[in-house]
Amino acid sequence: MATLTEAPPPLSPTAPEEKPPRRRGRFTPYWLLLPGILWLLIFFALPMIYQASTSVQTGSLEQGYKVTWHFATYWDALADYWPQFLRSILYAGAATILCLVLGYPLAYLIAFRAGRWRNLIMVLVIAPFFTSFLIRTLAWKTILADSGPVVGALNTLHVLDVTNWLGWTTGDRVLATPLAVVCGLTYNFLPFMILPLYTSLERIDGRLHEAAGDLYAKPVTTFRKVTFPLSMPGVVSGTLLTFIPAAGDYVNADLLGSTDTRMVGNVIQTQFLRILDYPTAAALSFILMAAILFMVTLYIRRSGTEDLV
Repeated sequence: MATLTEAPPPLSPTAPEEKPPRRRGRFTPYWLLLPGILWLLIFFALPMIYQASTSVQTGSLEQGYKVTWHFATYWDALADYWPQFLRSILYAGAATILCLVLGYPLAYLIAFRAGRWRNLIMVLVIAPFFTSFLIRTLAWKTILADSGPVVGALNTLHVLDVTNWLGWTTGDRVLATPLAVVCGLTYNFLPFMILPLYTSLERIDGRLHEAAGDLYAKPVTTFRKVTFPLSMPGVVSGTLLTFIPAAGDYVNADLLGSTDTRMVGNVIQTQFLRILDYPTAAALSFILMAAILFMVTLYIRRSGTEDLV
């Protein structure tokens, strides 16, 4: 009882809590990001702001341009050049689909079947980057020449009859037609489709294919249920990397097409460098950017994946 009734020993005074030492390197990530942020501000944000102010200006090159908030330039540009906008979207979409159809089997081959030839095939895929974009496009003028073997083979197979019916070629010619422009876009942007697809396919665990086989899944079912869903990040990345630059391209339409195949990039180039109508050119650029941004946002949401390669 004496033990139970004894008063507990006094508590020792607690020392005041010390503040944790300040970490010296907590600002290091921000300093590392500073060069990239400055680069984006100087070479991306400032030109965008300048072009935005140019699009609402009025005047002439001789008298000078002034910001008058003339937003009607956007409506006039869209009303005058909407066929070129639609043509750009159509050509870019066709080239993107062709790149996906051609690039997916090749990326699949490199990821799962190439073996020791993988590095060689990868070098061949990126080999077009070793030459100029302009030289690669000019080479297609020789490939698609009227007296060349490609046009002769298409005539023999009666492929041109189908393309003539679709309006992609005229007569026995391929040059200066929509088909030539789409072929040039497909060739120039095909590596941008293959590389993300290969990266995405290479990440797939091969044991998943073995598990699908153990469950008696046929190769087509395995591809439809396992391979293609897991490669969707590469599909989305590849289509974006192909469609976005193809929609704004003007080199292929200028060298392989005609006045009837002009894209919006050709109109912007003409407005900037020849007609010198800077407000219209800036307005066209922003309309194209807004249209692509809207389609890309909608496409990413509909694709059902946020994991991009």
